[in-house]
This record gives sequence, structure tokens and C-alpha cells, in this order.
Amino acid sequence: MTKGLRPGKAGLKVLKMSGFDSSIQAFDVLSRLDWFVFFVILFFTFAAMIYGHRRRRANQESNFLDMLLMGRQLTLPMFVATLVATWYGGIFGVTQISFEKGIYNFLTQGVFWYLSYILFALFLVPKIAAYRAVTLPDLAGKMFGERSQYLAGAFNFLNVVPVSYAISLGLFLQILFGGDLSWNIILGVLVVATYSMIGGFRAVVYSDFVQFGVMCSAVFLVILFSINSFGGVSFLRENLPSTHFEPLGGESLATTLVWGFIALSTLVDPNFYQRCFAAKNAQVARRGILISTLIWMGFDVCTTLGGLYARAVIPEAESRSAYLIYALQLLPDGFRGFFIAGILATILSTMDSYIFIAGNSLSFDLVPKRWRGRVILMRLGILFSGLCAVVLASHFEGNIRSVWKTLGSYSAACLLFPMLAGYVFPKKIRDMEFVMTGVFAAVAVTLWRFSSRSGFWAEIHELYVGVSVSFLMLSIFLMRRFFYRPGGGDRLVKNP
Repeated sequence: MTKGLRPGKAGLKVLKMSGFDSSIQAFDVLSRLDWFVFFVILFFTFAAMIYGHRRRRANQESNFLDMLLMGRQLTLPMFVATLVATWYGGIFGVTQISFEKGIYNFLTQGVFWYLSYILFALFLVPKIAAYRAVTLPDLAGKMFGERSQYLAGAFNFLNVVPVSYAISLGLFLQILFGGDLSWNIILGVLVVATYSMIGGFRAVVYSDFVQFGVMCSAVFLVILFSINSFGGVSFLRENLPSTHFEPLGGESLATTLVWGFIALSTLVDPNFYQRCFAAKNAQVARRGILISTLIWMGFDVCTTLGGLYARAVIPEAESRSAYLIYALQLLPDGFRGFFIAGILATILSTMDSYIFIAGNSLSFDLVPKRWRGRVILMRLGILFSGLCAVVLASHFEGNIRSVWKTLGSYSAACLLFPMLAGYVFPKKIRDMEFVMTGVFAAVAVTLWRFSSRSGFWAEIHELYVGVSVSFLMLSIFLMRRFFYRPGGGDRLVKNP
């Protein structure tokens, strides 16, 4: 048994009798019924996507706004389905954290994010609705200026390149069919990029509606069968390290709070903004986010418990794939096929949205105005985004947590405070001040990340450095705006 476990006699007996293997080949476990169920669900998913695409062509074939935002006609049920489905593609990442750290996963990948969702719904939705923007960088341009739009577009692209989801899809294909992870990532990205080039946002939303139901049902089935097979919390307590039930999971408070800042990057996440821009009105967006938060809570409970059961039953399994391997041996015929369809739906529903937004960022936010709205540029942007995802997935060596922490640090450090300052102090931050803040924060994050540090300084995450630089620069700019009159020399005066 792993060091730190507290197994009771009943727990040991269950583990010995379970017959679970930590290194199975999924292809050998799946029955014909499983494959039938899997392909039926896959068929309905792609059918929904094609249906959405055909409706766009029939209604407004030449309307770029319809392709990008569904003509701003997103209703509440569709809003909830597409937002929930889009926001949970890194299922192997969260179950890995649960497998290794226990309920620490629910705190860092759940609670911190719920607070951000509620802040977004209650305070930001009414503010962003007034701008009638098309993308997050477009909103930055309307708030600060054209140069801010280009800088926000660059950071936005870095944030939405679907690196972690490319890794998740590659892991899924590797577990299912075997082979090298890199080649599975390339194959998965190629397929997603191909169908993302064909349909617009409407096609993504319709496919998300199907994937939403499948993915939520799939993770719930794992918990239902786990409790029926092994028991509830008492089983987990007998067969898991005690640290798995501590909120910090053995990590320091400083390390844990990094996830809190990364969660705040939701306030500058392009997927949230795109769906709010596409909603019929601000009320739909606000209610949709709050309802989605309740659904995410249930989903997080299921994935956290799923990771815990996997650790209790097959503790020697590789943490990234343990949840999937456990579920495939737990579920009966037919349900296994439904489950793998749910896992695939969870990944695809996020990855196609991210790669679609990344392509739009390149073709709309980062090109001269006269080129914006060209479909061919959007398709080339999607292909380039897929290529970047493959290259970065290789760089991070398949480590999803490292991807989230690194790219999330840049997004939170460089865009979070400048955008919030624009909401709180409208028209007080100038175009070049926004640019300078973002650039200096990015430089600070990069230098700190690659610097040699020891002792106390080694514990300081680069995110803290970036947000500190960003906050300091914005404070200086705002103080000058409020307390120094232009042309007044060094004399301190309060503007009327």
C-alpha cells in the first residue's frame, strides 16, 4: 500500500477482490455494444453540428456576425448548454489533481472558479453588454484604443490556443487505441481543426447541446456505480491518504492561492465574453452563468469523487489516465460506450470552441481592419492555431497542469487588472497605458519564470510578480489622472 494510507480490513478486502488492472488497453475492454453506443452518440453530435451549420447557411450565409456570434440570438437553454460544455475540456487534468491531491481539486478547480463566475455574472455582464462588442479584444479596443485591441488580441490568442485540450484528446485516443501520445495529439487536432473550419459558432452551439447532456450523465454514472460497487465515503477514508481529505492537500497556501488568481482569469476569458456577446440580452447572460455555476458544482463533485475512487481502487495507475481506466473496468456493457462518448464530448466541446475563437482572434483581432470578416482568413487562423497547439503540447510534454499554470499566469497577469480598471474607472486608462501595463507584466512573468531562485524567492510564483507589476503600474497611472493636473509641474492638486 502507498505510504500514508489508513486501510481497514474491509478496505483491503475490497481492493483485493476488485480485480481492477492499472494498465489495461481500453480497446480490449470495450464490447460491440459499447462501440455501437459510442458511434450512435458521435453520430448525433456531428448531426447536430451539421444541422446548426445548415441553418446558418440558410438564414444568413454572408453575415459574419452570424458566423461569429449566432446573430446575438443565443437563448437561455442554449447559453447554459454551450457554456457548461465549453468550460470543462480538461477532464484528465482535474481528475489527475483529484487522484494525486484529493479534495484539493475541488478547492482549486471548483470553489475559486465559482467565485469568479458569480463576480462575472453580477458585476461584469451589465457593463460589457453596453459596448456591443464582437470579441474580448474588440471590447478592449472600444474601452481603451486600437493598440490595446491588438495587445489584448495577442494575449487572447495565447489564452485560447487549446494546448491542454489537445493533450486531453491525445491521451483519450492513446488510451483507446494505443500508440505514441504525440501522434495521437496530431491526429486529434487535425480532425477538430477540419470540422471547426466548416461550421460557425451556431454549429458549435448545437453540437454543445448534445455534448452537454452526454458529458454530465457520463460522470454521474461513474459515481453511481462506484458507490454501488465499493460503498461511500467510509470506503474512501479507509483506502486513501489522510492528506486527500485536507483542503490544501499538502500544498502551501501560497501555491494554492495561485489557482485563485488563475481562476480570476475567467474575468478575461474569451469564451465567457463570446457567449455573453451572443446572448439575446444581458439578463440571459447573467442567469445563464449563475445556472451554469450550479451545474459545474455537481460536475466537480462527480469528477473529484471519480478521481478519489480511482486512487483508492488502482493507486498504482498513471495519474493522468487513472480515471478513464478505472471507469472502463467499473461500468457494464453499453454504459462503457456511453461513458467514453461522454469523455470525448467533454474534450471536443471545449477544444472546438477554443480553436474556433483562436482562429477568429487571428483573423479578426490581429489583422488590419480592411481584412476583417474574411472566411478564408478565419480558416487559416484555425489551422495555425491547431499547429500551435501541437507544438506547445510537445513543449509541455503532455503536462496539463503545467499548461494551465503557465498560460493562465500570462492571461491573469497581463489582462486581468487592466480590464477591471477599465470597468471601475471608465475612460481613465489611456491606450498606451494599457499597452505598457500588459507588456511590462508579461516581461516580468517571463523573467521571473526563467530566473534562478532559491530559498524564500523560489516559493514566489511568477503570477504574483506579474499581477504586482500590473497593479503597481495601473496605480501610478490612476494616481496621476486623479491627483496631478496636466501642466501643473510637480504640484499635487486634486482634479475637480
